[in-house]
Amino acid sequence: MSENKQMNPMSGEPVEVDGVYETEWGRQEQLSRGDIFPADPVLGSTEWELVEYGAEHDAFANEDDDGKLRRHAVRGDK
Repeated sequence: MSENKQMNPMSGEPVEVDGVYETEWGRQEQLSRGDIFPADPVLGSTEWELVEYGAEHDAFANEDDDGKLRRHAVRGDK
């Protein structure tokens, strides 16, 4: 028997954590807290697994004052 007794969320349930989620077949979708897990077009109701937290996905992709993309967190000083 598996040591991990945690159940992944299913289609129709509310999203509790911002992030990128993946279905059993590898379809990925970025969802925000409060969204509802969608049904898969092929599988219908499916299980979703969190593969990347939302903060990891968004926090480091900031634009500089000149509009250039930078890949580090803003510290408040230049």
